[in-house]
Amino acid sequence: MRSTDRILLTLSAAAMLALCYLVFLYIPLEKTQGYIQKIFYIHVPCAWVGFVAFTVTAIMGGRYLATRDPDHDRWAAASAEIGIVFTTLVLITGPMWARPVWGIWWTWDIRLTSTLVLWLIYLAYLILRQTVAERDRRSVLAAVTGIIGWLGVPIVYLGNRVRASQHPAPVVGGGEDSGLAPIFLATLLVGVFSLTVFYIVLLRARVRGARLEDAIEELQIAEGRDHA
Repeated sequence: MRSTDRILLTLSAAAMLALCYLVFLYIPLEKTQGYIQKIFYIHVPCAWVGFVAFTVTAIMGGRYLATRDPDHDRWAAASAEIGIVFTTLVLITGPMWARPVWGIWWTWDIRLTSTLVLWLIYLAYLILRQTVAERDRRSVLAAVTGIIGWLGVPIVYLGNRVRASQHPAPVVGGGEDSGLAPIFLATLLVGVFSLTVFYIVLLRARVRGARLEDAIEELQIAEGRDHA
């Protein structure tokens, strides 16, 4: 492991330990929801990382279309894989939080439905990458899909700001009555920081793995030509 990755991983681990301390031992219980509300401090950071990951996929996809640099495609694909993982966690922790509070696991309101659609789009992105054999065509189609799919990010973010939703109102950047007490906001920011740094660690590792995979594939192709 490179020194930069060790530093990032140490930062992420320290922040995660701090988050666990704050969530389970320090901050008080929320008055109306009680203990289950503590899912908030993992649910929201996971959503944030999903947004960041899909944004990176769209940006690197655009750079690939402009330059045809395969490394840009590797960054786009790696970020999409990680974004799917974190968005899956959002879709798991959301119903876990909703069941005790709403009395149901799922409701088809705009925030929940748009998140599911966003997840399906990038799942299709990954499936596309596995089903198109020709490398440049695969990368181009994936880049276009990743860019178009990113439009789902602002839709998810703005959904319950522009339309009535059963999903809780925004607590950061919402209306006049939104906001968190300083200790709750600090805890949330620790969660966002820890998972964002962990995302960077995973992204760097996955890109290195993708480079090795491509190098092996190129060697296999060259070997096949030599035998032909």
